[in-house]
Amino acid sequence: MTMLVEKLAEKVEYVPATGTLSALWLLLALPAAGAAILLLSGRRSNSWGPYLATALCGASFLWGLVSFFALKGESQRSVDLHLFSWIPVGGFNVDAGLLFDPLSATFVLLITGVGFLIHVYSLGYMEHDPRKKTFFAYLNLFVAAMLLLVLGNSFLALYVGWEGVGLASYLLIAFWYHKPEAATAAKKAFIANRVGDVGLSLAIMVMFAAVGTTSFAGVFSSGISGGTATALGVLLLLGACGKSGQFPLQTWLPDAMEGPTPVSALIHAATMVTAGVYLIARATPIYSMSPDAQTVVTIIGAVTLLIGCFIGCAYDDIKKVLAYSTVSQIGYMFLAVGIPGAGAIAILHLLTHGFFKATMFLSAGSVMHGMGDQVDMRRFGNLRKYMPITFGCFLAGYLAIIGLPPFSGFFSKDKIIEAAFDLGGTRGWVLGTVALLGAGITAFYMTRLMVMTFFGEERWTDGQHPHESPWTMLGPMVLLAIGSVAAGGLLVMGGALQHWLEPSLGPQHEVGTHTIDPIVVTILTLVVVAGGVLGAWLAYARRAVPTTPPVAVTPFTVAARKNLYFDALNESVLMRPGQYLTRALVFFDNRGIDGAVHALAAGIGGSSGRLRRLQTGFVRSYALSMFGGALLVVVALLAVRLGQ
Repeated sequence: MTMLVEKLAEKVEYVPATGTLSALWLLLALPAAGAAILLLSGRRSNSWGPYLATALCGASFLWGLVSFFALKGESQRSVDLHLFSWIPVGGFNVDAGLLFDPLSATFVLLITGVGFLIHVYSLGYMEHDPRKKTFFAYLNLFVAAMLLLVLGNSFLALYVGWEGVGLASYLLIAFWYHKPEAATAAKKAFIANRVGDVGLSLAIMVMFAAVGTTSFAGVFSSGISGGTATALGVLLLLGACGKSGQFPLQTWLPDAMEGPTPVSALIHAATMVTAGVYLIARATPIYSMSPDAQTVVTIIGAVTLLIGCFIGCAYDDIKKVLAYSTVSQIGYMFLAVGIPGAGAIAILHLLTHGFFKATMFLSAGSVMHGMGDQVDMRRFGNLRKYMPITFGCFLAGYLAIIGLPPFSGFFSKDKIIEAAFDLGGTRGWVLGTVALLGAGITAFYMTRLMVMTFFGEERWTDGQHPHESPWTMLGPMVLLAIGSVAAGGLLVMGGALQHWLEPSLGPQHEVGTHTIDPIVVTILTLVVVAGGVLGAWLAYARRAVPTTPPVAVTPFTVAARKNLYFDALNESVLMRPGQYLTRALVFFDNRGIDGAVHALAAGIGGSSGRLRRLQTGFVRSYALSMFGGALLVVVALLAVRLGQ
């Protein structure tokens, strides 16, 4: 820990980008251009637009690979590309630029690589949608915004990408806006993310007030410590919780399943939900100065991973089960990134999760494609017989997420459990036990999903004829399934990822400081996972699965089906008081402010109406009025003289 703080406290410097790396802006420009062309072109682009968007995303991935190898050839693996002076106002000067270092390069490859495969998958999935060119424009916009988020060289540039991702996710979730559920889910996601964004925006204001800059180099070299570092850590965490669907802002993430399945894969696997992990990892120098902020991050991660596990056991909607598994797996990442020296392990799990979760989401979309958009697992059964390739891909993702060796999840999740125990003391034992328990529950609900979907008797509705998807959908699934099998082992071989990320995250977890021997942790984890698998198999494979959810269930199941009442809590604590306040303000506006204006107008109108009666239009009336006035003047003058 001391070595990490000393390393990160050193002056942060980035070398200017030269050669190939001076064209980093192409990474953003390619998908952004695709979004602009498709949104500004007419209906004629509906035929060729999706292919253009896919090609541009693929080109961005290829340029990311070129840039990645160029960075590996640099002696200083952190380069900065100045684009232009963005806000030159007095003492406040913000330059727009891109930072390409091991952390951002890793995210670039994940975002563009998995994003490209999801684009290809969407060519088949959205083939018959009349607005498919708009859908692909939104996909390109999402990728461009996410790339800006991870490539920006300041917290302000990151914030622009952050908001762009929020906008694009809203457009994608609400793409089928004719469905009330989709429109509502998009609004819920947008509002929940705005709550988190308040934290990020306040953190940026605090940075400027404290050190006079928002650039990564300036903030990290400023020596922020004490209360300021803790305040920044908590505010950044609030922003991360909103974007990554962590407690207490996790309720929007499962509802986002109302969007098309490729959107679910894009948001839940490789991009949006990982933005919060990226933010905390990028701010490692700040968190290293505040153990309290790190503790809060680990607690949020531990609580969220259990919430996702518990709720995932109760749902029958295949996409929502996967959504809550995402909530839980991101919780593991938060737990790891909050542990000093374990940031690389968090990124490792983020990468393996990108493969196996994208595999399972796209496989779930393939199941829906073959089952007439059915999502109820109680209406599936024995699909492995009719959809063998989809089954094989989903099986690879399933074995990876439960952590069975040698699949990718084994190498990342076990490392997180090990790092949690290695904290030592009460904190280490509590967090390690929570992570271990989460592994067992994950094995239970994912086995439940596998059994209800691909095994057992056929429980289909009338008229359903399961069939395999076209190769435009199966191809990306197979490639991602290969990553689910091999990515973890390749990334940890020789500590490759840890050494690669050291310039961004500092020295990583040291060997020889284990509370429990790693072999013991591995064996214990596998025993717990086996218990979860066995429990689900006995509960769902050895007996008939009813086609309707049982009514006579435990109070825990009832609570889990209602999202542990978090929606009701948010409604009571946030929505209802907001509604009452809004109604009170509307009443005051109508009866107070508008009432005063209306009363004044009515008074003037009434007085004018009465005075108007004096204007008759008859000359004799006016003569009589003049005579009366003159008489009054004479009487007044006489009264004055007589008084003298």
